[in-house]
Amino acid sequence: MSRSRDPRPSLGPHVAPPREDGLGTFEGVFTPSILTILGVIMYLRLGWVVGNVGLAGAIAIVTIATSITFLTGMSIAAIATDQRVRIGGAYYMISRSLGLETGGAVGIPLFLAQGLSVALYTVGFAESLVDVFPALDARTTGVVVTVLVGLLALTSAKAAIRAQYVVMAAIVLSLVSFVAGGPVGPPEPGLLAEVPPREPSFWRVFAVFFPAVTGIMAGVNLSGDLKRPGRAIPRGTFAAIGVGYLIYLALPFLLSARADADTLVADPLVMRRMAFWGDAILMGVWGATLSSAVGSMLGAPRVLQALARDGILPPGFRWLGRGSGRDDQPRIGTLFTLAIAVAAVWWGNLNAIAPVLTMFFLTTYGVLNVAAGVERFVGSPSFRPTFHVHWSLSLLGAFLCIAVMLVINPLATALAATFVLGVFLWLERRELRLAWGDVRRGLWLAITRAGLMRISPAPDPKNWRPHLLVLAGSPMRRWNLIDLARSLSHNRALMTVAAVVPKRGFGPDRQRKLESSMRDHIGRRGVQALVRVIPARNPFVGAERLVETYGLGPLTPNTVLLGDTEEESHRRRYARMIRFFHDSRRNVVIMRDPTGAGFGARRRIDVWWGGLRGNGGLMTILAYLLQASLQWRGVEVKVRMAVPTDEAARDAMLNVEALLDRMRTGATPDIVVSGKRPFHQLLRESSADADMVLLGLATPDDSFADYLTRVRERTEGLPTTLHVLAAEEIGYGDVLR
Repeated sequence: MSRSRDPRPSLGPHVAPPREDGLGTFEGVFTPSILTILGVIMYLRLGWVVGNVGLAGAIAIVTIATSITFLTGMSIAAIATDQRVRIGGAYYMISRSLGLETGGAVGIPLFLAQGLSVALYTVGFAESLVDVFPALDARTTGVVVTVLVGLLALTSAKAAIRAQYVVMAAIVLSLVSFVAGGPVGPPEPGLLAEVPPREPSFWRVFAVFFPAVTGIMAGVNLSGDLKRPGRAIPRGTFAAIGVGYLIYLALPFLLSARADADTLVADPLVMRRMAFWGDAILMGVWGATLSSAVGSMLGAPRVLQALARDGILPPGFRWLGRGSGRDDQPRIGTLFTLAIAVAAVWWGNLNAIAPVLTMFFLTTYGVLNVAAGVERFVGSPSFRPTFHVHWSLSLLGAFLCIAVMLVINPLATALAATFVLGVFLWLERRELRLAWGDVRRGLWLAITRAGLMRISPAPDPKNWRPHLLVLAGSPMRRWNLIDLARSLSHNRALMTVAAVVPKRGFGPDRQRKLESSMRDHIGRRGVQALVRVIPARNPFVGAERLVETYGLGPLTPNTVLLGDTEEESHRRRYARMIRFFHDSRRNVVIMRDPTGAGFGARRRIDVWWGGLRGNGGLMTILAYLLQASLQWRGVEVKVRMAVPTDEAARDAMLNVEALLDRMRTGATPDIVVSGKRPFHQLLRESSADADMVLLGLATPDDSFADYLTRVRERTEGLPTTLHVLAAEEIGYGDVLR
């Protein structure tokens, strides 16, 4: 499935013209971030935090939460200084680093977190308003305020951004008034260093507090509106984190010195009672909650717009990606976000909404850290951030996010992980196509390189598998070969489907198109395989060149699977090619299907055996792999052996039964007494009703072409037959032990 491109022109991740009419660092990143950080949690829940866990516990919570935010901020800065961050903020960063599937899996919960943040702030505003005017209903007030916030974001986004300065002045005034205030309750209660055990645990309190430090997303979410995102996001984000941390370190000391634990827990607006001018706290609460709500109402629809435009959302929701006006405002997305926020306000409360947001934000932070850590670890030349962060710090941030999620609520963590994984798998099945590269290819290359350098070239029977080179030509016409290879590989061994095309008339462009067509055809049918197309003057020369040169270090195909030639005039050249494969130490499996019946009912496989050495051992392994595959599940494998007399049959049965029992392949022995009948007659009589027959081939010599002709004549009329020629220097008996 294809996806729509970003409608704005892109000059690549490192070359992007700044938006001359965009926002700068202070108004575009620092101000919305610090206003969200110093918001509803600070005014209405910081006293509750100190009252429940004490001064030391509050300092620990602030430090742990800010450490996670700081490490995530470093990761954000690294990504933001490497690429032009467009609309969608954190989603855009993740999707352009880890791919659409990962970006979408995190972007959807990120949008929900932003939408629920609106509810968090408006519920906080309603709580403070009802505290002053008890006649008001908190739920109704919250809904009305949420609708008004949505209308403001719809009508004038620029006016909402400019109103930040008034709100910031109100917050500064409220903090000055609070510092100049005094204690409540008994005089000089002293520092609240310890509190008796209370119902909310340390990590439950942490979960309520953590959304206070997630304000860095407010600036990141406006990335598409910034003049220079690569410079504004790091500077504004770190400034907001630093200022917020200092304020959150100072306030617990004042709170614990001015009131006892019960007062701090019971009164959400205890800061108003402590302040020199109590109404200044109300101004700060109302301004901070409303500005934070507006910031989230501006950010969430932009994430939603980016998700819709990238084709992440189902086709029926593409309309959410529409923009309005010269500034491409997501008004439809704003209405959608407003509906979610109103529902959360109606059915939720502050302490219920905050932990849900914590899980969503920690998930986003964790994946952002993974994205930056993987980019730095892989070290692709395309990743050239001007802000350098060691990959271990980013991965430490990701680890802390996961650890905190687990200690807060393991069940909620499992549900969040299941949700993200479900979205990822759903998007992966939709086969979204990228118009850009992502770090996953670089990561797999790094892992592949590390693995290749550690693979020993010495034979290893314990880990042997048939790594197949399938000379299928056009897979559309010879699908049985690919189907057989899939059953043998179990999608675990390496499998390459190759085609040799004429040199004349097959230029590089046509060759690439054929490879792409073959890859798509194979992929649509659920087969995992590499594809290789090479030009040559004839198919035999091309196949020999493939066997001679194809592979990487010790990782080369060890088994060639191909069909038989139907042209008598090609018999000698074909035989020479098989001998070349054998001399190159490649096992050969030739599939003959003279009747065109395919694999029949897949109920029985006959393996004509001469012992474990050479061909016999390889045929036994191949039959076992077929039997263990999904396509041949339940097939009966008969290991047949021809002996001249009944006495020889009894001895052979005892030996073969014991051997097969030790090998544990599930095959059953069948000893056939030939008497005076030639082998080819015995073969036709015994295996006429099998679905597949496996036969060994003699070691190629100068008369191998004549030998192949005789084999072809004597096996005429049999079901689909695999002629097996073992060539590797490996003990197949050791594989079967």
